[in-house]
Amino acid sequence: MKIELVLNGLDCAHCASEIENKISGMNSVEKAHVDFMSKKLTFYPKDNMNIDSIKNEIKKIVKEMEPDVDVTETGVEYALILNGLDCAHCAAEIEEAISKVDGVEKVTVDFMSTTCTYRCQKGSHANIEKEIIRIINEKEPDVVVNKKGSEYSLFFKGLDCAHCAAEIEEAISKVDGVEKVTVDFMSTTCTYSCQKNKQVEIENSIINIVKEMEPDVIVEHIKTTNQSVEKEHDFKKALYRIVVGAIIFAIGLIIIDTSILGVVLMLIAYVILGYDVVYNAVRNILKGQWFDENFLMALATIVAIMLQDYKEAVAVMLFYQVGEYFQEKAVYSSRKSIADLMDIRPDVAHVLRGIETVDLSPEEVMVNDVVVVKPGERIPLDGVIKKGMSSLDTSSLTGESLERDVQEGDEVLSGSVNQRGLLEIQVTKPYGESTVSKILELVENTSSRKTKSENFITKFSKVYTPIVVLLAVAIAAFLPVFMPGITYYDSIERACAFLVISCPCALVISIPLGFFAGIGGLSKNGILVKGSTVIENLSVLKQMVFDKTGTITEGKFGVSKILGNENALEYAAYAENNSTHPIATSILEAYGKEIDGTRIMDVEEIAGHGISVKLDGDVILVGNEKLMNQFNVDYPRVDELGTLVLVAKNNEYVGTIIIEDRLKKDSKQAIQSLKATGISSVMLSGDRKVVAEHIAKEVGIDSVYSECLPNQKVEVVEKLLPNGKLGFAGDGINDAPVLALADLGFAMGGVGSDAAIEAADVVIMDDNLNKIPLAINRSKKTMKIVQQNIVGAIGIKLLVLVMAGFGLAGMWLAIFADVGVSVLAILNSIRLLKK
Repeated sequence: MKIELVLNGLDCAHCASEIENKISGMNSVEKAHVDFMSKKLTFYPKDNMNIDSIKNEIKKIVKEMEPDVDVTETGVEYALILNGLDCAHCAAEIEEAISKVDGVEKVTVDFMSTTCTYRCQKGSHANIEKEIIRIINEKEPDVVVNKKGSEYSLFFKGLDCAHCAAEIEEAISKVDGVEKVTVDFMSTTCTYSCQKNKQVEIENSIINIVKEMEPDVIVEHIKTTNQSVEKEHDFKKALYRIVVGAIIFAIGLIIIDTSILGVVLMLIAYVILGYDVVYNAVRNILKGQWFDENFLMALATIVAIMLQDYKEAVAVMLFYQVGEYFQEKAVYSSRKSIADLMDIRPDVAHVLRGIETVDLSPEEVMVNDVVVVKPGERIPLDGVIKKGMSSLDTSSLTGESLERDVQEGDEVLSGSVNQRGLLEIQVTKPYGESTVSKILELVENTSSRKTKSENFITKFSKVYTPIVVLLAVAIAAFLPVFMPGITYYDSIERACAFLVISCPCALVISIPLGFFAGIGGLSKNGILVKGSTVIENLSVLKQMVFDKTGTITEGKFGVSKILGNENALEYAAYAENNSTHPIATSILEAYGKEIDGTRIMDVEEIAGHGISVKLDGDVILVGNEKLMNQFNVDYPRVDELGTLVLVAKNNEYVGTIIIEDRLKKDSKQAIQSLKATGISSVMLSGDRKVVAEHIAKEVGIDSVYSECLPNQKVEVVEKLLPNGKLGFAGDGINDAPVLALADLGFAMGGVGSDAAIEAADVVIMDDNLNKIPLAINRSKKTMKIVQQNIVGAIGIKLLVLVMAGFGLAGMWLAIFADVGVSVLAILNSIRLLKK
C-alpha cells in the first residue's frame, strides 16, 4: 500500500534527505521517499501496521527535525477547463498566481489542453475554486471557466475514412457540453470529456452525428469479440462484388461496339460497382455535404456516362473499388498488427476463494486478493508470489525474449506470461494502477495531442479540396474559351479527373497512420512513448543527460577494499544499520553478521556528511571527508577510485572503506551510438569528482557534473536547456523533478514504477541503455516515413492535377492519385511495425 503526505514549507533539499532516511529507518515502514521538488512524502507501511499511528509518528519526526514544516494529508486533485485560453504567457502567469493561493498544494495550467489542474484538501476546495476562478477572470476576462468532466469512450465500428473521422471530430467538438474530443481513426475510438449529468444527452448527440455523417458506422460501447470475423466477412463480400462487376465489365468491353447489349452490361457493371457511391453521394447532398469522396466519384462517372463514355465510367468505378478494397485491407491489417501487439490484457482472473477459484474480470479483483495463474496464462494484476515458482515471459512488456525465473516473495507484473508452474499471487495494486493498464492507456491515448505535421495536413486538406473543385469547374467552363482547339467534351473529361484527384483521404491518412505504426513498433521493443509529439521531439534531440547511479552504472554497490583497521567495517555496519541507502546496504552485506541493536545509542545523521553514533559508549563517525574535517579527525589521503567511507572512533581515524559501483555492460555502446547520431552526452553525479570523471571517460561521455545535490541537478539541466532539445535519463523516482523539467524524460527500468510512468515522456521497460539510441533512431525513421507520406501524397496529387489540366492524365491515373496514393502511404507506414 502506498501512502502520500505533503510537507508544506519544506525548503531544504538536505533536510528532505534527512527526513527520508529517518522515516525509512522506522520499524513500521517498508520504504519511504521524500520528493523535495513536489514537497511530497511517499511511504509504504509494513503489513498489518496501523496507518494512523505511523502518520502520527512521521508527523512527530518531521516536527522535531523541521519545526516550520507542516505535514498534511495529500489533497484531492481537481481540474477546470479554460475555454478560450489562447496565450501561453498568460497561462504561465495564471499558474504562478494560483500557486500562491493559500491551500493550493500543486497547480498546473496546461496551455495545450487549456486545463487547470490543482490539488487541495477536500474541505477547502469550494473557497479555493472561487479564488481560482476570480484570478482567471481578472487576468483573462474572455476565458470561460468550466469544471472538467469525466472522460468517456465510444467505438466507431466500420469507420474506414480518415477524412470522415476528422469531420466527425469537428462536428462533435461543437456539441454543447463537450469539453474535449478526439476521434482516433486508427483505433476507431472517440474519446470525449463532459459533465456526468450531460453524458447521456451528449452520447445521443454523438450517435446522431455519426448516423448523419456516416450511416454505415455503428457506435458501440464495447468492442465486440467477433469484430475481426465480421471484418473478414465484409472483405469477402467486397471481393465477390468486385470480381462479378469486373467479369460483366470484361464481357461488355468485347461487345460494346456491336450491340446495345454491351451498353446494358456496362450499366449493370456500373450499378454493381458503384451503387453505394451514388447512394451515399445523393444522401450527403440532401444533408448539405458536397465535397466528399462519394460526391466527387459519382459526379465524375455520371458525367462520363452522359458523354457516352461507358468504358471510362465503369473502369474508373472498378479501379476505385479495387483501390478502396486494398486500402481498407491495409488499414485493417495495420490496426490488427498493433492490436495483437498490445494484446497483453488478460480477460479473466482466477481469484482464490477458500479452496475454490472464482473467475472475475481484472477490474473486479481487490488488493490483497490471491489469484491463481496457470501455465500459459498471463498474469492479470501486479502482485507478489505467495506460492509456487516458475519462469515468466516478459517480452510483451520489455521487448526482450529472455525468461525471468521467479519464486515465493518475488514481485511480478501484469501482462507477463507464466511459462511453467502454477502460481498463487497476492495482488498489490488494483487493475487501474497495474502495469498492463498503464501500458495500454499510454498506447491507446497516443493521438490525444496532434503534432505540427498532423495540424498542418488537417488545415491543408480543408482548403485543398474546395480549391481543386473550383478549378475543375473553371476548366470545364472556360478551357474551350481560352483554348479553341479543345472541345467541351475534353474540358469536362479533364474536370472529372480533377474532381477525383481532389479527394483528401490520402492526405489525411498519411500522417496519423505513420505515427501510430511508429509508436506500435517502439512498444514492440519495450519502449513506451506518450504520444506522437514525443516522437517528433525525439527525432530532433540534441543532448542527452544521464544520472550516474543506476543509469550509467548498475547501482549495485559493493565493498571492494578496506584500508586501515579491519574494525572499520564493523563500526560502519552498526552506524548504517537503520539506513536504506545503497551504500549502507553494501556495508551491511559485506559485514554479514547480525547487528545487536542494544549496543547502539544516540544516532545522529549529519546531512551531506555522514552519521555519528555511540557504540558501546564510544563515539563512532562514519562518512565522507567533510565529516572528518568537521570533527578535526586526521586521516590519510586515499587515491583510490570508488566511493570513500571514512571511519573514526573517539575522533581517531580507524580506516577507510572503498565502495565501487560497476558500469552497466551496455553503457559504453549506448553512448557511442548516441555520438554516432550527433547527440552530445552529459552525466550528473553526487559522487566525488575523480570517480565521476573516471566513469565518464571510460564510457565516452562528453561532460560531467560531480558532487551534485538533488536541487543542483535541476539547476544543471536548466542551464543546458537553451542548447537544444534535451533528454534526461534517470530511475524515474528520485529524479522525477529533472525528468519533468527536461524536454524529454526517459525512465530507465520503468516497469512497475508509478513515478516513472507519470513523470517521463519515454519509459524504457527494461534497464537497457541501448534502447535510448534505438528510440531516437526509430523516431527519426518514423518522421522520415511521415514526411515521405506527406510529400508523396501532395506531390503525386499536384503532379497528376497538372497532367490532367494539360490532358495528359485520364480518370485511371486520377484514381491512382486518390486511392492508389493512400495504399502506398499505408504500405510505407506499416514498415515501422517491424521490430
